[in-house]
Amino acid sequence: MKTALIVTTYNRPDALAAVLEGYCRQSDQDFELVVADDGSKEDTADVVRQFARRAPFRLTHVWHEDRGFRAAAIRNRAVASSGADYIVFTDGDCIPSGHFVRLHKQLAESGYFLGANRVLLSAGLTNRILSQQVSIHSWRVFDWILSWSKRDVNRLLPLMRLPDGPFRKWMPDRWEGIKTCNFSVWRDDLIRINGLDESYEGWGLEDSDLVIRLLHAGVKHKSARFAATVFHLWHPEQDRTSLPDNQKRLDQLLRSSTVRAVVGLEQRHGESLDLQSATTQRATP
Repeated sequence: MKTALIVTTYNRPDALAAVLEGYCRQSDQDFELVVADDGSKEDTADVVRQFARRAPFRLTHVWHEDRGFRAAAIRNRAVASSGADYIVFTDGDCIPSGHFVRLHKQLAESGYFLGANRVLLSAGLTNRILSQQVSIHSWRVFDWILSWSKRDVNRLLPLMRLPDGPFRKWMPDRWEGIKTCNFSVWRDDLIRINGLDESYEGWGLEDSDLVIRLLHAGVKHKSARFAATVFHLWHPEQDRTSLPDNQKRLDQLLRSSTVRAVVGLEQRHGESLDLQSATTQRATP
């Protein structure tokens, strides 16, 4: 199956560089990667161009104008730019573990989306990773135990790796706690629900909305925990002024059987995104 990684970013080129380095070192490099840029400045485009020249996979850049937090819209643009069968969503501040792509692909199954987890990194460790280019995606168990003892990581349990099995489907209707920083889904299922709902603007809950509508459409949850882990670089808390409005919208969705996004992939139909692997393309707003 053709697989695309959608990596969302906004004005954090040093973190994006660390994340892209992690994908350059994946055990499975049979994928394309689309940087979904929510309005960053030119230094982010420079990072993408630098990696596009040496990445062992197709790397493209989709951008729209900075009009506040519009992660749903730029992710839809990124999906529209790709013809992949299977889509893995993650963020530009989440460094992948070494087998991240391979395990998402191995666990993929018709009728299911995958939700996985993350390890949170401290501000101090994040600073060292970015300033000294520390390759944590290749760390061994001892390195993680040492960092945990220093309180530089919040937990070790997600680093366990378990095989596929019935336990991964024990919570088929789960939506709480599933985030698009570590999430994968079949393209056909995304199209069926009209992608992410772009009426969510400002930080919060657009990923929960996506998962709930997938469940409404009959697509079930399969856990990719204890397999495909990401390491979340520290950052200050996002502006949450839009959260109450987004929560009201989500509460209405939970009381309904709505499947399709109000504003979603259909609105991207016909967009011309002539993307080349060694260049950067910016989509108009």
